[in-house]
Amino acid sequence: QVQLVESGGGLVQPGGSLRLSCEASGFIFSHYPMRWHRQAPGKERELVAHISATGATTEYVDSVKGRFTISRDNAKNTVYLQMNSLKPEDTAVYYCHQPRQNFWGQGTQVTVSS
Repeated sequence: QVQLVESGGGLVQPGGSLRLSCEASGFIFSHYPMRWHRQAPGKERELVAHISATGATTEYVDSVKGRFTISRDNAKNTVYLQMNSLKPEDTAVYYCHQPRQNFWGQGTQVTVSS
């Protein structure tokens, strides 16, 4: 049974930081690229960051470049999203995604507000 379980969301002030985690099970994690997406209220879900299976390659949407870092620990079957210098417009539900087989996590809420 495939599971992607996100954690680490919460309420943070503008300029603050959060680290999201997504622990995977039910497939050979180290064989697959992983992604983080987000969906803000009233908006379409958007791809935020992508990481290759080995972690050697990463890509980001322009709006988070220089602020967010995606990484992975294949020994722990976990992908991370380090989010720094958070802005109110980063408020969204963040989802972990394995794109090859289209597996999705349940999402974790990130709210950036003073």
